[in-house]
Amino acid sequence: MRFLLQLFFTAIAFTTVLPLIHGISFHGGFASALLLAVFFGIVLWVIDFSALAISAVLTISSLGLALLWLIPLWIFGFWLLPAVALKVVADLVPNYLTVAGWTPAVLGGLVMMVVGILTSGSTWKERSA
Repeated sequence: MRFLLQLFFTAIAFTTVLPLIHGISFHGGFASALLLAVFFGIVLWVIDFSALAISAVLTISSLGLALLWLIPLWIFGFWLLPAVALKVVADLVPNYLTVAGWTPAVLGGLVMMVVGILTSGSTWKERSA
């Protein structure tokens, strides 16, 4: 059920919120927004997994010394991963989504990150237990 809600609200963000950002345009109906939301989720998962795998390989191969710059990079750069995913999706499906530059991609990625956080379904009580 949470997945369907997250998919629905991500599709709403694609159709209503993201086109409000100058440089992002969405072309299509709600059904194409749903498919785009699924595709965005898959691309974001692949990018997150790839970043985690690269971090693990660098950490192991440097005997932990890479953590000196990987930890600050993760702390200050985690919000860039949805922007990269949004830009990749726009490059792969230009008929439905157009992102003109990295500034709109970062703003759109922040919107998508907020949608993901709000629809994740975990509450503060569940996190603290």
